[in-house]
Amino acid sequence: MSKKVSLAVIRRLPKYYRYLDELHARGEVRISSGSLAKELGLTASQIRQDLNCFGGFGQQGYGYNVENLRNQIAAILGLNKQNRAILLGVGNLGRALINNFNFEKCGFTLVAAFDVTPGTVGSKINNIPVYHMDSLESFVGDNPPELAVLTIPPTVTFETAERLEELGIKGIWNFTNRDLRPENSSLKVENVHFDDSLMTLCYIINESD
Repeated sequence: MSKKVSLAVIRRLPKYYRYLDELHARGEVRISSGSLAKELGLTASQIRQDLNCFGGFGQQGYGYNVENLRNQIAAILGLNKQNRAILLGVGNLGRALINNFNFEKCGFTLVAAFDVTPGTVGSKINNIPVYHMDSLESFVGDNPPELAVLTIPPTVTFETAERLEELGIKGIWNFTNRDLRPENSSLKVENVHFDDSLMTLCYIINESD
């Protein structure tokens, strides 16, 4: 990609991909930017501008080939690379992610989890082995992952992130409710807050009264 694409555009690409994936599963062959915009709550102009950041992919008078556009967006997002991921913190949320979240669909293969709790360490959850946190360095040295998923207690978020950066981890998917802002590091971070989403919905519900 020769030019810098805004984060706002990047954040819309998964939304496009999800809907195109649904269309492809239903056997739809093509879709116009207008129809795509209507389904996604955007404008046709916005969609064309977004896709033009990567080459366009549409044909005037035809629209977009669903399978081709789906595959192109998948390639842009890197979904076909199957990057390796590890998960740190096998509590309720960590277990739920291991058991229920489709990492592969999002471009990652979850290869291991880490915890310190006796009885959890040494077990397997959904065929994912759980190692002790003390073995993190040796595991990553032998099996370097690109991503670490953090579902650890907030009090150890920052020290754990520093530890992961030293190990060469490229990205962190952070569920700790303690924001990581790695301005002066090579880490790429996505901070996830369930409460932000729910409080936003709370406002929308009450604002409409």
